[in-house]
Amino acid sequence: MRIGLLTEGGYPYVSGDARLWCDRLVHGLAQHEFDVYALSRSQHQEDEGWIPLPRNVRRVRTAPLWMAEDDEAALGRRARRRFAECFGELAAVLCGAPGASPASRASSASVATEGAPTSEADRFANALYGLAELAREEGGLTGALRSEAAVRTLERACRAPGAHRTAREARVPDLLTVAAHLERALRPLSLDWYEDDGLGAVDLCHAASGGTAALPGLLARHFTGVPLMVTEYGVRLRTHYLTAPDAPPAVRSLLAAFQGRLAAEAYRQAEVVTAGNTHARRWQERCGAEREKLRTVYPGMNARPFAEVGESPDCVDPDTLVWVGRVEPAKDLVSLLHAFAEVRKQSPRTRLRIVGAPAGPEGTAYLGHCRTLAAQLFPDEAEGPHAAGDNPVSFEETGGPELPTLADAYASGAVTVLSSVVEGFPVGLVEAMLCGRATVSTDVGAVVEVIGGTGLVVPPRNPRALAEACVALLRDPERRARLGAAARARALELFTVEQNIEAFHGIYLEIVSRAPVRRGLLDGAGEPLPFAVPAEAHVSVRWTAASPDLAARGGPGWAASRPVRATTPLPAPEGAR
Repeated sequence: MRIGLLTEGGYPYVSGDARLWCDRLVHGLAQHEFDVYALSRSQHQEDEGWIPLPRNVRRVRTAPLWMAEDDEAALGRRARRRFAECFGELAAVLCGAPGASPASRASSASVATEGAPTSEADRFANALYGLAELAREEGGLTGALRSEAAVRTLERACRAPGAHRTAREARVPDLLTVAAHLERALRPLSLDWYEDDGLGAVDLCHAASGGTAALPGLLARHFTGVPLMVTEYGVRLRTHYLTAPDAPPAVRSLLAAFQGRLAAEAYRQAEVVTAGNTHARRWQERCGAEREKLRTVYPGMNARPFAEVGESPDCVDPDTLVWVGRVEPAKDLVSLLHAFAEVRKQSPRTRLRIVGAPAGPEGTAYLGHCRTLAAQLFPDEAEGPHAAGDNPVSFEETGGPELPTLADAYASGAVTVLSSVVEGFPVGLVEAMLCGRATVSTDVGAVVEVIGGTGLVVPPRNPRALAEACVALLRDPERRARLGAAARARALELFTVEQNIEAFHGIYLEIVSRAPVRRGLLDGAGEPLPFAVPAEAHVSVRWTAASPDLAARGGPGWAASRPVRATTPLPAPEGAR
């Protein structure tokens, strides 16, 4: 089959979200063709280029979200009126106000009198697809979405009777910020991806994330009927709440309403919605996804780099705790350092290795703070029966002579610790499990779901509980070995690349088997030609008519023009030419 893979700020760029699992998916499903439609987030991302693409990626089309040019042609009077009506209705839904335009209010009133009032979801969908159809007719709406008229339309919706209190309190800078975000998020409306030679030619659209990445899939389904599938390892609405805590209330409220409505429409139109864990699945269900459409597909991890360590679980130092990850405030290394101070009181020989690089300028500042705190909590110990001669806490990165790889980092300690206060799917925890390590983790995100009873879990921001769990495992090597073996078995069963690819392959086949035939071939008289595309057309061999003598013997009416690849040679049928 032919799959349209939709990404935002990810695959096929060298840096970005969802790059790794998309690359593994495309390589793992080499029997299918992929068309990649990617939205880039910055000039730097485009300058870094793409990762090497396999042969089954037949086409890559990109569009920037970080810049836009005004439409060449200005909208006429009728088009401007249609834009004001559609964009005003969309803004009214976000503000919680009734229909913004007279036409929409009359339509809502007429529907209500018939006993079937228009829902907020239908109002948002009608406005969204109305803008899409206008963009298709006019060649784009970039200029209109960036215009002063769009800001004034948004302001009228915020000031309308019945609007939410936070929307009514929006000031001019807030309105400008919201309008800029909406223009960026709605930029796929102006793309030319939705014709028969674009997304209309694929058998299935697979959005690698929610939000703006799913919008091209929604438009392809609206214009050409292509089925849509949405995968989220981090729900966009949750990400919005976590990344914009300091924005003004009006900005947060309006953008959260937009993300929520867009997510609900994507869930409503998608054939299947997959989540990377139960935590994300609960968010999807809360945002409107039907339970019957939801599937859990865990991220696939490559187990090979950790196989040697996992098969020989002996650690380098049984008195060492290891933390591995990106250094940032959400990882709460401060609580870990205070917990380690309690551990040292009970086990003076214990050491802590913090392995990871800082994530951006904020991570660099946080790393400096953690180094200062470690120096204050653990001054150099040059005297005493357990003299170490240096600080028992070390800050390191992989790639050096002592820790060449991640597997070496996990192998260097007896217990792996996760101290986060915010976590989605804990990739580092799965890596430790593949290495056969006992773990102590905080109860955040999908940690409990991943651990499944093979490690110790404590409340976040609780250094004392974290310290007690670490000491319990450091003093009990047999328990560590049991938990490590169980963790490795669980990780190999649930979190490998193979199970991830197999799950998506099965979902692809299920969706396509239920999708109606959208394109038909015509004969010379213009009539539909039945069975014009046999099922064998999707097999990666060239099929030709069999020889006459084979047909005379009752053989199949079609034969492969070259042998199918197999591990052992297949004998040719008798009589085949």
